[in-house]
Amino acid sequence: MATQAVWHILPTDLIELQLGQIDLLLAMYPEETTIDEGSQNTMDVLRDVDDASLNGTFATAPSVLIVLQVTITEEPIKQMLDLDFIFPFSYENSMPPEDPPDFKVRIRQPYWLNRAATNQLMADLPTEEDLLGTIEHIKEAAAEQLEQATNTTAALITANSGTLDLVRVWFYFPSISTRSKRDDFIIHAPSYRLTGFLYAGKPGLLCVEGDSQSIDDYMKFIKTESWGDIPAHHKKVSERYRETKDVKRVFPDMTEITDMVGERRGQRANRGDMKAMEEWLTERTLGNAFAKVLM
Repeated sequence: MATQAVWHILPTDLIELQLGQIDLLLAMYPEETTIDEGSQNTMDVLRDVDDASLNGTFATAPSVLIVLQVTITEEPIKQMLDLDFIFPFSYENSMPPEDPPDFKVRIRQPYWLNRAATNQLMADLPTEEDLLGTIEHIKEAAAEQLEQATNTTAALITANSGTLDLVRVWFYFPSISTRSKRDDFIIHAPSYRLTGFLYAGKPGLLCVEGDSQSIDDYMKFIKTESWGDIPAHHKKVSERYRETKDVKRVFPDMTEITDMVGERRGQRANRGDMKAMEEWLTERTLGNAFAKVLM
């Protein structure tokens, strides 16, 4: 049986230093930071206690989570990145440390970066930067990743699109949940020079940008190859809206956004948050499509 780690709350002076880092973050980004109720309560307790009353205050090792939303680009569309900053207030050694424990950073995958690129951002995080230096590093690295993804897609489009006009097509699913079927939408889109997003669940939504023939070929492939083992009455997907005039690409690639927009509901957490989806589309200048597709 594994031995449970024994933890101790930091001495008061280190608590003050750790709280000072959090206060700096909140002061620098007052509109871009959020803190949940549990973390706020932890901070309130830590500000009001002294060494004598710390013992037994917390049932588990205390930490504070701050979510910071940073802007990566403003044009041609505003792209944001959510960062989780976790500040620990405990240590596990027999002797207290001389400095507060390092904060931890978790990068939430945005819709405009694939999983591999997001993992690379995490792997390249600096180990000796201070709080503000870490934020700036992430912003610069994320901007480079976004530019690479956009350039790669643009190169494919330029090389293969000729003079075909760009359209944006919206598809509606009463339900889509199978992981392998969802992945195929993402995996095969680049070969058809398509961008957009997939939002799975009940209901599901697929937005595809490209030329009309490529989109039609892509959907035919999905239905006949990817869905080849599914009974016909389960292949329920309908085209709800096709934009054909003055369409410009909004998305740098094809990405699944299911876990990035709103909160999942239902017994199996498969019901989407349509209010959050409407707000998400509006932020990307696509709010007019919501009523045409989902209402």
